[in-house]
Amino acid sequence: MITYNEIYEAARKERYSEQLQPLMKNFISEVSEYIKEKKEMASKQDSDFSDLVIKTKKQLENAVTLFKELMRRRKEKILNLILIASETGISKQDFDNMLSFEKQLFEDLMKIIDSFDKEILENLNNVKKQKEEKNELVVFEESVEEFVGLDGAKIGPFEKGQLANIPKEIANILIADGRASIVKK
Repeated sequence: MITYNEIYEAARKERYSEQLQPLMKNFISEVSEYIKEKKEMASKQDSDFSDLVIKTKKQLENAVTLFKELMRRRKEKILNLILIASETGISKQDFDNMLSFEKQLFEDLMKIIDSFDKEILENLNNVKKQKEEKNELVVFEESVEEFVGLDGAKIGPFEKGQLANIPKEIANILIADGRASIVKK
C-alpha cells in the first residue's frame, strides 16, 4: 500500500523535473486505495475533534491536492511531448514513463494533431490550386499596351513573345482577339 510520503515524493519529483517521471504501474489504484482507507479512518473516529481524526483529514486533503497537482503536471508534460513529436516526428520520448492511459492519451492526441496538420496542408494546396486555376499562362502574339483588368488593377504593357500569368477572363479575351495564345503545360 502506498503512503502519504510516497505520494508527496512522486509529486515533488514531477514538479522539479522537466522529464516525465516514472510511476509504479498500479500507482493510480494504490492512491485510490490510500484515499479510501483515509476516508474510512476519518469517519470511524468517535470524536470529530480528536487529534488523530484532524491529522487524518488533513493528510487526506493534502494527499488529494498532491495527487491532482501530480496529474496536472503530467498532462502538461504529455502535451508538450505531443507538440514536440508533431514537429519533429519523434514520438517515443518519455513513452516508457507514461502510465497506460497516458500512452493512450498521447496516441489519440497525436492522431488528432496529424489530422489537423493534414487538413492545413490540404487547405493550403487548395488555395494554391484555386489561385492557379484563376490564372492562365499566355504568350503574347503581338505587343499589348497597358490596360485595366476586371478588378481595376493595371495590367501590362506586354511585348510580343512575352510570357505572362494573367486572369483567365482576360486571357480568353486576348486569345479571342488573336493577341495571345495559351502556353501548353
